[in-house]
Formats: sequence, structure tokens, C-alpha cells
Amino acid sequence: MKRNNLILLADAYKYSHHKLYYPGTTKVYSYLESRGGKFDNTVFYGLQYFIKEYLEGKAFTQEDLDQAEPFLKQVFGRDDVFDKSKFQYILDKYDGKLPVKIKAVPEGTAVPTQNVLMTIENTDPECFWLTNFLETMLMQIWYPTTVATLSREVKKVVTQYFEETATEGAEAGIEFVLNDFGFRGVSSVESAGLGGSAHLINFQGSDTLAGSVLAQQYYNTSEVYGKSIPATEHSICTLLGKDGELDVFKHVLNTFPTGLVACVSDSYNIFKACEEYWGENLKAQVLDREGVLVIRPDSGDPVMTLLSVFNILFDKFGYTVNEKGYKVLPPQVRVIQGDGVNYDAIKDMYQALKANGISAENLVLGMGGALLQKVDRDTQKFALKCSYAQVNGKDVVVQKSPTEMDAVGNITGSFKKSKGGRLKLIRVDETYETVLEHEFPELKDEMVTIFENGKLIQEWTFEALRDKAKININEKQLVG
Repeated sequence: MKRNNLILLADAYKYSHHKLYYPGTTKVYSYLESRGGKFDNTVFYGLQYFIKEYLEGKAFTQEDLDQAEPFLKQVFGRDDVFDKSKFQYILDKYDGKLPVKIKAVPEGTAVPTQNVLMTIENTDPECFWLTNFLETMLMQIWYPTTVATLSREVKKVVTQYFEETATEGAEAGIEFVLNDFGFRGVSSVESAGLGGSAHLINFQGSDTLAGSVLAQQYYNTSEVYGKSIPATEHSICTLLGKDGELDVFKHVLNTFPTGLVACVSDSYNIFKACEEYWGENLKAQVLDREGVLVIRPDSGDPVMTLLSVFNILFDKFGYTVNEKGYKVLPPQVRVIQGDGVNYDAIKDMYQALKANGISAENLVLGMGGALLQKVDRDTQKFALKCSYAQVNGKDVVVQKSPTEMDAVGNITGSFKKSKGGRLKLIRVDETYETVLEHEFPELKDEMVTIFENGKLIQEWTFEALRDKAKININEKQLVG
């Protein structure tokens, strides 16, 4: 059986919904939003991939349907749940092209939470059940959207500290400050592609090749956006044992006598490596290189380790003080922190550098599981909910408004309250606001039609996404 058979890409309970919707239902209209979460803005990304991969053109075949029928009968152990005729209708009338319409904000757009990001509705009254049948698959947009959001929020932090402490002109290097080390830590190759490409909307440093591949295949670019450099791992630096570490370091410099090269240096004693090996034995060779040696600590408390490493390197290699009053290592030496790196730790690290008179330009970062895997749907509280329907010829505003009990027994409202009616997203005072479709007729809907009846209507380039996601001056924040 085909693994990506669209007919089987839904939660099992949804196959009963064609019967459970109230008789006379002909339209179901639903919307996607980030209801809140860790960050107050959400960068929408990934819809084009899901449409091209799963929805565009003939979304399923007769073979898919014939294979799904006996499978689903076994799932439910009864014959009155899955109705083959519902999908057969789409095959016979539309040749497997899905009669739905999807509108969404342009990908790469940063939208404040609690706003509509996407809407979906059926275009054939017989297929009212199809709108929310597609929820399971489309909801997975939460993942690349959340990674893109997290990566962009890190960029805000980095940008602030570069502006406060770095040499004028050093901000050109921000693109390569946060490097994606997450390929091995994600749940699948598809996750690596989606999450890896989401990061590339904001930065270019990446070892996750799948991200660049997905960007090329699904977002109309010939550019390879993920860039990397030669770098060691512990299997290289421990190959000759503790007594051979210096010889390995020499070999690294001899192998790449020019350009960028990174070397993990904590295999035994990061402080000795910085003080004796790099700072004495190999100092002349490092300073004579036409390129940069990037020293990598990979264990211990990130803040305390970095401060000690920088103090040693400043003592051994010297430093200049830039026009903002912060220390800068010689251009041949930099440091990369790749262990214990997450959003909060990044803020702590750069704040500690600033407090100790160290410029942000001395440090770059590698972020793995915390970037691509340590997120979930609740990081930004994603939901896809029905807000409008037509039942027996009447328009119905659909909305949930649950009550909750707090820890002391008081009945309260819930953040899970959903929006009602047909929605549009407007620009007001340089921000976004969700209103009803008929309100503010003078203001355009920022959502555009992306997909309709099997066709991809609007297509984005990766360059357009990166341009959309740029941080503007009004977004720059104080981070402690």
C-alpha cells in the first residue's frame, strides 16, 4: 500500500464525520491560527510544500481508494463508518482534484498571534466533509511555521546584541551566526527538510542539507541557501588519544591552511586546549592563516565555559576594543558554541558577553534539537477550527467558547475560545488584525487564494519568503 495515500492521511475518527455533521450541511469553512505561545508573532511557512506534495492535481487515484477501503474496514471493524462513495464522487466528477479553496497570508509573513493565518472551505456542497478531513495533514504546518518563528526570534536577539556591542559593519555576518545542527536530531527526513528550510528563511548557516534541497524543490529557487564549513568531530580529535590531540590540531590547520575551519576542542580539557595548544603551540600558525579558526567548546555550562574560553583567548591572542567599547579577538580566531544552545540560553550567553565587555561578533552558535525538534504544536498553540457553515440553506456562525475551572474552583473563560464567521486579515497601524469578511470593505484581505479545485493559484519563491521575514526596526526588542 502506498505510504502517502491521501485517503489515509487523516485521524481515524474523521471518517465518521460525513455522517455526524447535521443533515443538510453543505458548507464547512475553517481557519488556522496561532492562539498564543512562547512568542507573540508567528512566521507562516510550509503551506506550499504541503500543497505541492499532497494536494495539487490529482490528489488520489482509484487504486488509492480501492486499497483504502479494506484497510479502513479493518480499522473500525464495521462497514458503516467509511463511505467509499464520498471519495468516488471526487474521482468521478473531478478526476481526484480536491474541491476546496485555501486562502492564506503570504509565506514568510510574521503575524501577531491570535490572528487568522489560513482558511479552507469546500467548493462543492456534496463535499462539506472534506474541509476538516484535511485538517490532520494541513495542521502539520505548525511545525515549519514554529521553527521559522523560533529561528527569527533568535535573529532578533542576535541583531540586538550586534547593534549594541559589535564593530560597525559586522552585522553582515549575522546571516551565519545561528547554524542548524539538527538533522540527526529530528524525527524524519521530511522533518529535516521542513524544519531545515524554515531556518533558512532567517539564517544561512546550516549543516542540514535537506533544508536546502526542499527549498529548491518546492520554492522555486536555484540557490543553495544553507552554507557550511569544514569542521571536525570528536572521532577525529580523539583518534590519537589525549597525548595526540595537539598533533590532530596541527593536522587540521595543515589540511585547511586557508579559509574557515572549525575544530571541536573539549575532548579532554577545553581550557588547556585554548591556552596551550591553540594559544601557544599553534598560535603563530593560526595568526598567519588567511582565514578563521573557529574553536568549539562542546560541554559544560555554556555561559561560564564561554567566559573562561574568551578570557584565555584574549590573553593569548590579544584583542582590540571596538568603537562601542567591546573586546574583539583577532580576525583569525572565533568561537562557536554548539552545546546546550536554545532560545533562553542564547539570550543568557550574549547578555553575559556584553556584561563582560565582549563583543557579540566573537561568537557564533550551533543549535540542533532545540531548533528542529524541541518544539510542538503548543509552542505557538496552533488550532484549526470551523467558524462558518451552511446548514439547510442558512448561514451559521460557528464558534466554541469553553469554560474552565481554575485551581481554586472558579469558572473562567478559556484561551481556546474560537473565532466565528467568515474571516479576513487586515493591516491596521503597521500590524495585523482579524475581522469579519464584510467589515472594513475599504481594506483588502491580506490573505490571498493559494489553492482552488486542485490548482496551486499563488506560488512563492524562497527569495520572497526571506524578504518577507526580514526584521524591521519596529520589531526589535529589548531582551534583558
